[in-house]
Amino acid sequence: MSADLPGAVSIREVGPRDGLQNEDPVPADGKVRLLDLLATTGVRRIEAVSFVHPRAIPQMADADEVWRRATKAPQVHYSALVPNSKGAQRALAAGFTEIEVVVSASDTHNRRNVNRSTAESLDDIAGLISLLHEAGATAEVIVATSFGCPYEGDVDPGRVAGIVDRVVADGADRVAFGDTTGMATPRRVRELVATVRNRQPDIPVLLHFHNTRGTALANLLTALELGVTEYDASVGGLGGCPYAPGASGNVATEEVVHMLHDMGVETGIDLDALLEAAAYAEQLVGRELPSGVLRAGPRSRLTAA
Repeated sequence: MSADLPGAVSIREVGPRDGLQNEDPVPADGKVRLLDLLATTGVRRIEAVSFVHPRAIPQMADADEVWRRATKAPQVHYSALVPNSKGAQRALAAGFTEIEVVVSASDTHNRRNVNRSTAESLDDIAGLISLLHEAGATAEVIVATSFGCPYEGDVDPGRVAGIVDRVVADGADRVAFGDTTGMATPRRVRELVATVRNRQPDIPVLLHFHNTRGTALANLLTALELGVTEYDASVGGLGGCPYAPGASGNVATEEVVHMLHDMGVETGIDLDALLEAAAYAEQLVGRELPSGVLRAGPRSRLTAA
């Protein structure tokens, strides 16, 4: 392992939520099985469901049923995404204690996503954070379109950092930055991480990369060299964004794990078990997924550093 890289990273598996929300709806049985397969891979964090109105995201209409039937492995931290305070109340009622809410750095994308301006969402998030803390839950704020917007183009890192300033002041426990359309490059990653750290050096940061333009692993490596140790990834490369034209899937978890293990960076994840979950995800959605490791075969299946 390079002395410049962290010895270990934490990967949050987002396929069951962020991945499946961009596919044709699949049965609850399949969602439950995917969740349970992923829980056997060694991954310690899974984004399980989102509590959104079924008219907005029909793929998540059965969130309560899926979560009720999931095994809930004790070694895994499960989280749920919510769009607003009503969704947060549903997530709390279902038993979640780790909850994410999203706001877009771009006003246009935010309106397409949740039908309100960024400023209006931030006002709602302030109340939502208080609601979660009063219930004993944590609040993670995900800033979508952090590296660029499909409608507005480039997004100023200073605007993103301003959003972080606001949500930290309102009590957010952690923040994440979403590369919603895959516009991020290593340069943009460096600029955003530096800008945010200069203003908020102590807030935990997670990065969420899409591979629309083929730069996801390069971006992750850049962030790793900057000392970032928390990332989202999606089994098989599932996912996208219903409100971001042209967005393709998230970076594939197995591609991230394969690269990191070969570099001597530990993830705690068994790649062979992860590939079994990826093969099931491919079967579940009924199409070939973009994962290169899934296609490459046994010679690529490194399981340890």
